[in-house]
Amino acid sequence: MTSTIGRVLRDRDARLYLGAVVVSGFGSSALWLACGIWVKELTGSDGLAALCQFALWAPTLIGPPLGTLADRVRRRPLLVAVNLALGVLLLSLFAVDDTGGLWVLFAVLLLYGACGVVTDAAEAALVPIAVGKEVLGDLNGLRMSANEGMKLVAPLAGAGLFAACGGAGVALLDAVTFVLAAGLYALLRVREAAPVRERASLWARTAEGARYLRGHARLRPLVVAGGLTMLSSGVGGAAIYAIVERLGHAPAYSGVLYAVQGAGSVAVGVASGALLRRFGARRFGGAGIALTGAAAALSALPSDAAVLAGSFANGVGLPCVLIAGLTAVQRETPGALLGRVAATANTVMFTPTALGIAAGAALVECVDLRVLLPVLAGARLLIAAPLLLRRPAAARAPGA
Repeated sequence: MTSTIGRVLRDRDARLYLGAVVVSGFGSSALWLACGIWVKELTGSDGLAALCQFALWAPTLIGPPLGTLADRVRRRPLLVAVNLALGVLLLSLFAVDDTGGLWVLFAVLLLYGACGVVTDAAEAALVPIAVGKEVLGDLNGLRMSANEGMKLVAPLAGAGLFAACGGAGVALLDAVTFVLAAGLYALLRVREAAPVRERASLWARTAEGARYLRGHARLRPLVVAGGLTMLSSGVGGAAIYAIVERLGHAPAYSGVLYAVQGAGSVAVGVASGALLRRFGARRFGGAGIALTGAAAALSALPSDAAVLAGSFANGVGLPCVLIAGLTAVQRETPGALLGRVAATANTVMFTPTALGIAAGAALVECVDLRVLLPVLAGARLLIAAPLLLRRPAAARAPGA
């Protein structure tokens, strides 16, 4: 494992790519927390503050057509242009100083989320060209570790900067990180063939990516399992404050649980490449989902030690199917389709999270945790079972 990770980190393009992920991820993680605080201070409304997260997430609902845009142009120039555009866009937040400027903030967050969908698709399509498909598992795992690591430190930095300089200061920080990321992407030495111009409509091109994913017998189970797992994670996430209350702690203790979960995700990200090679994508993803089932069972116990262990296990298990799914999509999708297929897969895997949060918010009010969490554990084991018990089928050709 160490030698393979070392091989990734010795690769110049891989280092530049990971550097871009780290700097832009730091700015994004700082901003998502600061925006909620900003809206709360301006309006006093918890609902409007929560809408900041919805605005960032909402563009994933139209992820497939946004991903199709990443297949129409060379991906490296697209990443440079979008990151620079985001740097400029964020400067408009300097106009937000009272409730009359909230529409600017929410408009920026919606565009921010849409650009994120496009860049995720472009990255997914560019990375196999930049570093080769044989180390994709390692690189995707390191990317996950970098993102989770930023989530551990950046929100605190964002909150501190907001207290010192206000929301505009955090927006400026994020703008600078995007400019730096654009510079790192510009330095990539990648030779991309010019994309073939397709005469079909945007809808037809988008549908082609969805058909490919639906018709691929190895990719479809991984992506569907990822979506169901994220649905269950939304339900579990909605229960975190009830779990903390049952332990007798203040709500702020939830930050400890999130930090422990993040540490687990950092750890599995580093090891994921070796584990993918050892077990294959299906078993690696299925084992991770099963581990999240054990995590839910541990969280049902009225013990600090058990809940902390469950948080760590959830952090280890949850990224496994996501890393396995993305790596499989990158390895098994033709380059001309990769942007739209990756965006479609991301929509299927990540959009259910919001539905799970909404369902969990309702369930936690009317179902005892001693019932809800064991049921959640059982559901996760059922999601994992097809990946662990069935042999992978041969893939069908797209459209077959």
